Amino acid sequence: MVVRCQQKPSGGARRPSAPEHEERHGSWGTVGATAARGTTVEPAHYGGSMEFRVLGSLSIRDNGEELIHTAGKPRQLLALLLLNEPHRVSTSSLITELWDDTPPQRAMTTLQTHIFYLRKEFASKLGVTSGVIAHGLLQTRDGGYQINICRNSFDLTEFQRLRNRAQMLLHSGDTLDASRVLSEALGLWRGPALMDVEHGRLLRAAVAELDESRLDTLTLFFGTQLELDRHREILSDLARLVVRHPHHERLHARYMLALYRSGYRAQALKVFDELRRNMLDELGMAPSASIARLRQAIQVADTAAVNGVCV
Repeated sequence: MVVRCQQKPSGGARRPSAPEHEERHGSWGTVGATAARGTTVEPAHYGGSMEFRVLGSLSIRDNGEELIHTAGKPRQLLALLLLNEPHRVSTSSLITELWDDTPPQRAMTTLQTHIFYLRKEFASKLGVTSGVIAHGLLQTRDGGYQINICRNSFDLTEFQRLRNRAQMLLHSGDTLDASRVLSEALGLWRGPALMDVEHGRLLRAAVAELDESRLDTLTLFFGTQLELDRHREILSDLARLVVRHPHHERLHARYMLALYRSGYRAQALKVFDELRRNMLDELGMAPSASIARLRQAIQVADTAAVNGVCV
């Protein structure tokens, strides 16, 4: 689910079909713009609702209509600005992302051209001028650029909010609600982060962090399922994930526990053996003591000890 940000109509702007959202987390909907003739016009409030999504393909929608169809470096630029929202990204960082250590001779001019076309595309789809976009949604700020959005319309912000909420519920002992909230957070993902965007050095690092956060959230979710005795329901998902992540101990431990509780003790032991072999061959290290204790408890069928191991 993506929570949408509602904005007031102003003048000839399209009128939203849903009630106005009173709280504003971004500045772009309330900043005045200067017209070409030098006069100040009323603040721009773009009609309808906008959705910004990076957990999968890059998508920016207004009333269900895709706004940005650009590809290549402008799309790459937009992705980096979104991941850094609400902060400014310096021009040097943007140039590094687009060209790494071999920027073209006129890199700054080319960067400015990409920004110009992004603003033009937003303006065309939203029915405003490029100047309005430059004063609000996509601003030039202190030697860099900044995108300003309503944060509760951004799937990444919503994912982080739900994950934090789930952790609070877990700390209070409410496993059932935590499981529900974690499932909602994971449901925001439509595939690998920014799957249709070329990754330079900075995006590569940011996407790796996002993927790790998704995996940690999955691991938390499987933990809640085990607490709720839903071990059989997660077997197939865990089986796929341990293949994709052959060194991830917590996933393997949860898979071993789910298998054991489902009556597959021998298979649970094989999962540990495979993990140990992969870690020794590829990392030169053995699994941790905690998962080794889980393996020992499973081997002797000591259910109390199995349930007592922290995984």
